[in-house]
Amino acid sequence: MAFEGLTEKLNAAFKRLRGKGRLTENDVREAMREVRLALLEADVSYKVVKDFVAAVTERAVGSDVLDSLTPAQQVVKIVNEELTNLMGGSNARITMANSGPTVVMMVGLQGAGKTTTTAKLGGLMRRQYQKRPLLAACDVYRPAAIEQLKVVGGQMDLPVFEEGQGDPVKIAENAIRHARDHGSDMVFLDTAGRLHVDENLMDELKRMKAAVHPNEILLVVDAMTGQDAVNAAAAFDEALGIDGVILTKLDGDARGGAALSIRASMGKPIKFAGTGEKLDMIEPFHPDRMASRILGMGDMLSFIEKAEQAYDEKQAAKLEEKLRKNRFTLQDYYEQLQQLKNMGDLNQLLGMMPGALGKQLQGANIDERQMARTEAIILSMTPQERENPQVLNASRKKRVAAGCGLEVVDVNRLLKQFEMMQQLTKQMSKGRMPQLGGGGGRGGRLHGFGRKKRFR
Repeated sequence: MAFEGLTEKLNAAFKRLRGKGRLTENDVREAMREVRLALLEADVSYKVVKDFVAAVTERAVGSDVLDSLTPAQQVVKIVNEELTNLMGGSNARITMANSGPTVVMMVGLQGAGKTTTTAKLGGLMRRQYQKRPLLAACDVYRPAAIEQLKVVGGQMDLPVFEEGQGDPVKIAENAIRHARDHGSDMVFLDTAGRLHVDENLMDELKRMKAAVHPNEILLVVDAMTGQDAVNAAAAFDEALGIDGVILTKLDGDARGGAALSIRASMGKPIKFAGTGEKLDMIEPFHPDRMASRILGMGDMLSFIEKAEQAYDEKQAAKLEEKLRKNRFTLQDYYEQLQQLKNMGDLNQLLGMMPGALGKQLQGANIDERQMARTEAIILSMTPQERENPQVLNASRKKRVAAGCGLEVVDVNRLLKQFEMMQQLTKQMSKGRMPQLGGGGGRGGRLHGFGRKKRFR
């Protein structure tokens, strides 16, 4: 995650505060100096850092904090609130059209991931908001840009409108007309980018804006470019008047300063964040949740939302009944692995776990290849063997191992793990909660069992 280094530095500063029973004004100012350095190293702009630290310090040296029973926690709470405010306070949504299709212009420099993000955002709108998006290929300059949009659109099962190397403005107008005629309620215009901001690029985008009157102009910026992202955003906003920002590559090793600087520098909200290369790895940007992640508090709300999207109510009810009767089988184990995989990148999910819990689980070394091997072993079994693993004698194990291209020792290892899982479910069915912890040491693996429960 982009903020990993910042998180570690902030937690180190707060740890020293927690070691003090009472805080003095000098303690707070010393901690704020470390916070200032951590933010500057994360490539947050100097002015934003200066204003942020001043706001936190002013609140943190008040008598309500210094005289409280848990002053260090109060300081962390203030930093959390100010970080949230810095990034916009609350989630900002796309403005939808009152009639006709909602038109979204996607703009940005080359290399920011604009074309892929266009498809990702269209997929998110259909998946979460039941929209019927149309993608329009208006980048007629970059080699293979049209083909790229058709490929990623096809992977997302989204229609793509294209007219080859024509006039981008006319293509945009025709795409909107096509959307009206064919029942699409959103149109995403994938416009041309450049390696740098230039007059020709802006003139074309201005002509397109004047012709189609978009409901939203969203700027796609690469989080890994730091302050350059803020400078590019300012140039696009001056020329077009953008409505919001989409940050891409927040899963990389970037220092993350763009996320903290753009809103404060420009007053434009970050509306979405790309969190990985897979086409479903985009999510609405929630400043409060991002602030919690930066401070190592986790993001349970996003975790729950991902769980609910992958959640199968009938399957869960069936599993609950089996657990109650202690009839958990290898087929159930396989289905649970499938639901866990549907939630997305596993290491990102662990990043949403708060504090020490997330770090402990991340230390468990989630091995997705091992999960794939586990699935292959189970799929190589007959239905009878999955329901009743006790029938797996030596010859059956040999056949299963040959069927999935693994060794008998791998089959035995899975059966041993499953036996332990059955013991666990047996304790749970009798109302005894097993003790957590231990066994997660170096080189351990988390294979992904876990019932998904609906949260309200």
